[in-house]
Amino acid sequence: MEAFLRNLLLDEKNELHNRNLHISELLNEEKVDIWVTKVDIENGKVDIQDKKVDIESVLSEKGGDFSVKTTIHIHRLFEKFGFDEVFGRSAVMELLGLKGSGASKLLSNLVQADIIEPVSGHGKGKYKFKK
Repeated sequence: MEAFLRNLLLDEKNELHNRNLHISELLNEEKVDIWVTKVDIENGKVDIQDKKVDIESVLSEKGGDFSVKTTIHIHRLFEKFGFDEVFGRSAVMELLGLKGSGASKLLSNLVQADIIEPVSGHGKGKYKFKK
């Protein structure tokens, strides 16, 4: 199965022989009864909009001059790190696919707009979103 998926997803050229592709024996060990326990979705609802609303309010107050692309970058950063996680330039580069200078400029603009703040105790050049 793994060879088949690697061929499909990674465009590899693994040989697929019928004798190697059988997985039925591996799956017959123990079946899980998914109907035993039902999850109560009526009583305990989770408010998933809190974080999104918070970053929206911050952007509407402080980030009115940002381009659409920068706003999308801010949303992606916030989805990944939220208010509590610390991040630096290398994390921004990796997440957004920016080069070093672009990531530095974005971080500088976000600090100037008072959206993120420098954090001490985690090394130089670490930031987190302001609440």
